[in-house]
Order: sequence, then structure tokens, then C-alpha cells
Amino acid sequence: MPDEQPFNLAIRVAELNDAAALAQLMCELGYATTESEMQRRMKKISTDERYRTFVAVLDGRVCGMIGTLTSLSYEHNDPGGRILAIAILGRMRRRGIGRALIATAEKDFVQRGIRRVALNTQLAREEAHKFYESLGYERNGWRFVKQLRA
Repeated sequence: MPDEQPFNLAIRVAELNDAAALAQLMCELGYATTESEMQRRMKKISTDERYRTFVAVLDGRVCGMIGTLTSLSYEHNDPGGRILAIAILGRMRRRGIGRALIATAEKDFVQRGIRRVALNTQLAREEAHKFYESLGYERNGWRFVKQLRA
């Protein structure tokens, strides 16, 4: 069972000056990202109302993030939500930070009228699968990826 959420953990909306910390979190997920790349990404993402990015801050330092998207679909009459990214610094895992980020995202989804949330995770991330299942997420399909030439 994970430890309780750290007492002085704060969750807030990400800011452009969080780019270095967000880049580090993307690198921990295996996606090489520089601070300037993340700054460019966040400038675009932050102007699109369908996206939300929240960061977990512990002792004044960003230690985790979650990024979400709301969208319409062909399969359902109502919009859905998607957790696009969630990352916690390796040394900070198993402290309730991921749970706090998911809870924040879910609360934001509900406030925006979203009742259905999906996420993807790599097959090799078995601990992540257990984590999501412990929060009530169910496996329901496969994801296929193809890189297209420009």
C-alpha cells in the first residue's frame, strides 16, 4: 500500500516557467525533451482550452505532472477525457503524488461535465497498470502506433 500523500504537497496549474521540470519528467518517461522544446510545447498547449496541465509541488519543487485533454468522439454523444501524460520523479514515487494528480484531473473533468476518462500506457509499465487498476481504470483494448513520413 502506498504511503499517504505528503503533508506539504500542493497541486497547481502548470506555468510556462515549469518547462525545465516538465522536460525532466518527460525524460524520466523515456521521451528525450529539452527545456526549450517543452517551453514551445507548453506555449501551444496552454492556449488550447481543451488541455489542462497540473503539477505536483513538494517543498517548492515540481515533482510530478499530469496532462489531460477533453474531446468529442464518434462513438459517444458526450465529450470524453483523456489523460495524456502522468509522470512522477523516480525518487518521489509511492508517496501518493500520482493519486493526488489523478484525483485533481478527475475533479477537473467532472467540473467540465466529463464522465468518461481514458488513458494509454506502455505494455512494459506493469506497475503503472496495477496503479491505474487500483484507481478503478479497466483495460479495454489495444493501442497501435505508426510513424508517418512527412
